[in-house]
Amino acid sequence: QVQLRESGGKWVRPGDSLRLSCAASGFTFSDQAMGWFRQAPGGEREFVAKISSSGRIWTYADSVRDRFTISRDNSQWRVYLQMNSLRPEDTAVYYCVASSSWAGLRVDNEDVYWGQGTQVTVSS
Repeated sequence: QVQLRESGGKWVRPGDSLRLSCAASGFTFSDQAMGWFRQAPGGEREFVAKISSSGRIWTYADSVRDRFTISRDNSQWRVYLQMNSLRPEDTAVYYCVASSSWAGLRVDNEDVYWGQGTQVTVSS
């Protein structure tokens, strides 16, 4: 069975940094495009970042492009999200996601695999 397990979410202060990690199992990790989505309190689930199966291509939401970095280690079956200069607006549940295609990694694709999410709270 496919499993995506996020870790690293916690309460931090504005301006702090945090790294989220996602451990994958149950499929061939190197065949999957991976990404991160988030859902703020009272908000819709939104795209944050994604990275191709090879790790050579990546895309970010405009709101995080200069602050967040997505990476993956195919030898360890892990994907990471390094978050710097965190803002209160970044407060959300962050979800690790996987898809067999680059274009298919989107919130409305029923074939996307989702983790359970990890809570990130940014407040002073």
